[in-house]
Amino acid sequence: MDAGATIDAVRDQTETERDRLGSDKVLIAATDATLETGAVLTAAATRESGLADILDRWAAEADSDVAAQFEAAAEAATERADRIDADAGDSDGFLDNLETVSGTARRVGAGLVAAPLVADRFYLQVVSFFVNEADEQRADTFREIRREASALDDGKTVLEYLSESERGTAATAATDAIGAAYDDYAETLEAMGLDPKPIC
Repeated sequence: MDAGATIDAVRDQTETERDRLGSDKVLIAATDATLETGAVLTAAATRESGLADILDRWAAEADSDVAAQFEAAAEAATERADRIDADAGDSDGFLDNLETVSGTARRVGAGLVAAPLVADRFYLQVVSFFVNEADEQRADTFREIRREASALDDGKTVLEYLSESERGTAATAATDAIGAAYDDYAETLEAMGLDPKPIC
């Protein structure tokens, strides 16, 4: 599998989880059912600040080529957090999972493939929230943040540095990280008495 096929495999294996992570319940879970502007901004800032910190640490521990991509991704996440302009809250299940990931290939999969795929679904609902609030300025800001946060360029670049077996390891780690994000989402909703599965 080349880099593109690796990412496609992760998409295919996590389609159900990602679909549910893009539902309108994701902000209920992320904000403890406090669907207010401040809580939504805090949830977004938590994700970007937490991701930036983790990627920055990984950059310090990685070989030069991979370190440069981790560092670039960390700087981008920091810049997005600055634009959100809110205090970060407690870490969520996805970030907690990233904290446990070791090994370059696994970190590439979790931090540079899974994180953008999860961000795409999360920010879809953040944009919708601000559209519904008639806050077009913030909706536009988060459209741009979504576009940037969901970009897979860094992941594709680094996957090309890896061997085929390492790309397989990265794909497994990405799938596991998305699974952790979904499990946290589902458990949070179930604790509120809500069903994480869509109503058909």
